[in-house]
Amino acid sequence: MKIFNRIAIIISIIIIVILSGCVNKKTPVEKMNDVLEEVVTKEKNFEEQQEPLVTSEKNEKEIYNKIIGLGMKEYNQIVKLSDQAIVSANNRKNYMEKETNSLKESEKEFKKIKSIKGEFDNPDLKRIIDELYEIMMQRYRAHDDLYQAYSEGINNDQQLYEMFKNKNVMLKDLQLQVNKINESYKKVNEANENFNKLTEEYNKKKSMFYKKSGLK
Repeated sequence: MKIFNRIAIIISIIIIVILSGCVNKKTPVEKMNDVLEEVVTKEKNFEEQQEPLVTSEKNEKEIYNKIIGLGMKEYNQIVKLSDQAIVSANNRKNYMEKETNSLKESEKEFKKIKSIKGEFDNPDLKRIIDELYEIMMQRYRAHDDLYQAYSEGINNDQQLYEMFKNKNVMLKDLQLQVNKINESYKKVNEANENFNKLTEEYNKKKSMFYKKSGLK
């Protein structure tokens, strides 16, 4: 009788475990939603860098304008402002690093949808997921380009600030450096426009997936 009771208890536990598994098992759509929501969470740090980055850029531009408005008689002030600008450029570099790390975490999470796609039977949803994946991968690569261009721009900025601290610097050398900076930020603007365009495309495609899959 005791053995029978023990067997009955074990069977009951197995049934409960099986039923629990059935109840907690997520659908492919729910799994996709989890990943997409987690991607948003991973990119929160990316969003948080935007305001301080823009603020640093504005402050640094003001410092630059002050420097070029001074004459060599005010050399000590030029050195002081140049050092401030170098610090500001380093801050921008740190913000950009945090932004990039946030997107790397986002990419790592987003790639999970590749394995989830195989669980879908609806060919339209599979197609949308493929398109979503392709757009997002292009977006990540676009940010890589933006990071490279922006880093180059910061390095060129810092070289210019160091040149300002040199009493014997030639005007033509300063102009050449400014030209390098302008070229760098031209690349930054192009990369940023591409990144923003792909972000918009991704959001539209994500909305399409939500609508097609019944998610709200």
